[in-house]
Amino acid sequence: MTITSTRPAAGRPAEGVADSRPVRLAPLDILGLGLLGLRTRKVRAALSALGISIGIATLIVVTGIPASSEKALMTRLSALGTNMLQAVPARQDPPVLLPPESVDMAGRIGPVTVASAVANTHAEVFRNDRVSASEYAGLTVLAGKLNLLQAINAKVGSGRFLSAETEKFPTAVLGSVAASRLGIPKITAGQPAPQIYINRRWFTVIGILEKTPLSPDIDRSVLVGWDAARSLLKFNGHPTVIYLKARESQIEAVRDVLPATINPELPGLVQVSRPSDALAAKRATETTFSAIFLGLAGVALLVGGIGVANTMVISVLERRREIGLRRALGANRNQIRGQFLTESVVLSGLGGLAGTVLGVLATIGYATHQNWQPVIPLSSMTAGFAGAVLIGMLAGVYPSIRAARLTPTEALATT
Repeated sequence: MTITSTRPAAGRPAEGVADSRPVRLAPLDILGLGLLGLRTRKVRAALSALGISIGIATLIVVTGIPASSEKALMTRLSALGTNMLQAVPARQDPPVLLPPESVDMAGRIGPVTVASAVANTHAEVFRNDRVSASEYAGLTVLAGKLNLLQAINAKVGSGRFLSAETEKFPTAVLGSVAASRLGIPKITAGQPAPQIYINRRWFTVIGILEKTPLSPDIDRSVLVGWDAARSLLKFNGHPTVIYLKARESQIEAVRDVLPATINPELPGLVQVSRPSDALAAKRATETTFSAIFLGLAGVALLVGGIGVANTMVISVLERRREIGLRRALGANRNQIRGQFLTESVVLSGLGGLAGTVLGVLATIGYATHQNWQPVIPLSSMTAGFAGAVLIGMLAGVYPSIRAARLTPTEALATT
């Protein structure tokens, strides 16, 4: 005789018996339920998303516009020589000479980005061979390194600067004051280059510099190539002024080691300029801007979060009958919580996305109007959108818990 068991198979309910286990909703189903409230109340959802988008847009704007302004200000302050140093030999009798290799030695200091120099050749310059020396008193003939312009933030007004092709030949570049005194206003392409008379030799003027506020001595100088000064003007190769550029964060450390680096035998006879006062102003400005960013961004996010929380609480109160009906049809508390929490997160996420786009466009527009380079910190955009989602989660916690606590009878009994 065969015995047939009437026990139901494992994991399956017996025939005729309803399965009482709750149905698990897929993530897409939960998302669809969350979007249901937004689709049925489009105007309210749009207004609520507008609140969070204004908050996030404010976050982008209050970081992007000051950051653009700060970059423009930092550029102007950097032009004042915040990362520059000058080293000269101490004045005494007999005069102290810096070693010829001192420029290369200074360039080997880790934080140094540019090392250049000029040297006084003690030569005399004339407009031609028929004028007296007294007419051009105060002009100095300097031997200059090829990277001098980069080291002193100088620019060529007309013509060109010394190069590897011209530094060995009798060519010269005039400072702005020297050009005015010598009667050479500019270098015109296609016309014969003017010539000047230096130590009984003719030199061809190939360029004229713009005014150099950071190095006024250059304005009153005639610059010739380092090699040409050696061969034609009997220059001894010892630099007179060494110009340095270094990373701003390490400028003080470079200043401390510079004397011993360029003149190891007599470091006490090397004078180094102190960092520009603009460097302290630049650092103070950066600190002030950072504090303002954090404060304004916090206020903007707080206002947006309160708006979303308020909207979700009202949504729960108005949809009590919907909640009761879903509970009566078998939805458990976790599903109710998931529905309202998802709705809050989606609402904040949409607002955050719209606010990010709005803030970026506003920042670019204002910066362009002010002739600034637009600067929009990537961290601000990322933090803005992530903050909107986080705010949506926090703002939806209480309303979702409140909705889940409603019993079917209590919710359906609401008039």
